[in-house]
Amino acid sequence: MTPPPLGVVIVTHRAANTIDACLGSLMASEGVALRVVVVDNASPDDTLTRLRAHDVTVIEAPNDGFAAGVNRGLAVLSADAALDRFWVLNPDTTVAPDTARRFATHPAPPGGFAMIGGRVLYDETPPRIQIDGGTIDWRSGVTRNLNQFAPADAPPPDPAEIAFVTGASLVVSRAFLDAAGPMPEDYFLYYEEVDWAMRRGTLPLLHCPDALVRHVSGASIGSASGDRRASPFSEWFKHRARMMFLRRHRPASVPGGLAFTTAKAAQHLSRGDLAAARATWAGGFGLGPPRDVRATMAAAGIDPTRL
Repeated sequence: MTPPPLGVVIVTHRAANTIDACLGSLMASEGVALRVVVVDNASPDDTLTRLRAHDVTVIEAPNDGFAAGVNRGLAVLSADAALDRFWVLNPDTTVAPDTARRFATHPAPPGGFAMIGGRVLYDETPPRIQIDGGTIDWRSGVTRNLNQFAPADAPPPDPAEIAFVTGASLVVSRAFLDAAGPMPEDYFLYYEEVDWAMRRGTLPLLHCPDALVRHVSGASIGSASGDRRASPFSEWFKHRARMMFLRRHRPASVPGGLAFTTAKAAQHLSRGDLAAARATWAGGFGLGPPRDVRATMAAAGIDPTRL
């Protein structure tokens, strides 16, 4: 029997420490025919050297953000008529041997689907759940992770509860791409997949609980993970994106979103973290990045005029 096909897009930036483990686990997938495209967003380390040691298609690109990298990879894969499902996967993940096959064969309703999510686990022992799908607090635009910190064997969520699928491990259908278009690029970081899910129309979100991925959260951009606080770079982009999302999809909630920004900035100040407070305030209130965030952007090859 011919194994089912699955396209895979991975976007890398400064992923030299994680990409070998990611691709090694992916290439050990069983019962599936993978076509893998890796888009490197101007990594300053030896990510490209490591990528060329693997049997994958590599695209070198400027650092125009996560979604731009995803869209470059999808453009290549979608030209292959044999592919009907496309897996967006983070480079700081490892996958179980049967995860790709489960995504490729997960039953779809007669009218098709928009996205399939699986169970993303923190890369720790024993593993706990990072996300089983996300919800949105429409009062503030804050997103929540279903089953976060629950044991790895916790019951799966009701797919009806899921408002979006995390971009760390996200399968989209060709029907969804045709209907919704590419992932929105103007967020640059954060909320791209949340906004994308809002464009699905009547196509449902599905959940495949046995499609397991381990994730070293925030390895390249400084997102919060466990006891690690988010970097000012992460805070500025996150709060900027949250308010962009609210203005686009729930303008009536903008005051609540700004109130949340103010509260988070005050929380950072109470902890003595002036840099995080400044970045949170600036991002949420639509101000330019503070000096330290601009310095991180420059080191990452990010053109501020792209924002």
